Amino acid sequence: MDGTPVPRTEPSWLHPDPRANHLLASLPEAEWLRWQQQLEPVELPLGHVLYEPGMTLSHAYFPTTAIVSLLYVMEDGSSAEIAVVGNEGLVGISLFMGGESTQSRAVVQSAGAGFRLRGSTIVSELHRAGPVMHLLLRFTQALISQMSQTAVCNRHHSLDQQLCRWLLLSLDRFSGNELVMTQELIANMLGVRREGVTESALKLQRAGLISYARGRIKVLDRPGLEQRTCECYAVVKHEYDRLLPHVTAT
Repeated sequence: MDGTPVPRTEPSWLHPDPRANHLLASLPEAEWLRWQQQLEPVELPLGHVLYEPGMTLSHAYFPTTAIVSLLYVMEDGSSAEIAVVGNEGLVGISLFMGGESTQSRAVVQSAGAGFRLRGSTIVSELHRAGPVMHLLLRFTQALISQMSQTAVCNRHHSLDQQLCRWLLLSLDRFSGNELVMTQELIANMLGVRREGVTESALKLQRAGLISYARGRIKVLDRPGLEQRTCECYAVVKHEYDRLLPHVTAT
């Protein structure tokens, strides 16, 4: 079982609109009608693991209000984030890339909700070789670009710059300017010591860019964060803007 969340049981009016997820909102009408009845709303609580390395996936997940981190896990249990996915995309590309499993771990970094879809439905859609296939492949290219840029950033840029990049990428996938995130979790995501995250967060706070208290990070000056981060954020954002359609959820 690939980290199956408990399906949402609240009244339907409490469920987010599936098309708050940009990939789902970008589906042509015929494909949307095929998928609509098969989408299952799920809760995605903080820290929930959607899949572990080597696990065979059964579903793809489309976050609407949650953010999911993809982590590479070392033999000693340490990990580092290689990409982040939110309402712009999906978690589980190995389902349609032919591998069926992956060496990364997917864990919810910001609690929220989303929808899941059986892998067999996505595979069937890929066999049609229609517009869905091209949409999913463009998303995959954007995700690979993010992974590549993350590797470069972690090797060549300061922890301050990495933290700015990480905050901006998270905010792009979240409605609001406040994230619930402990320093320990951020350290695990960035693959650094907690003390380093504390020092970098304090620098950003003293500069008036963020406020941080009791596990809540509030961005006060986004333009200032964008000026302070490295080139990696702009490179990743440009690729997502170039490859994926801009949509407004209905």
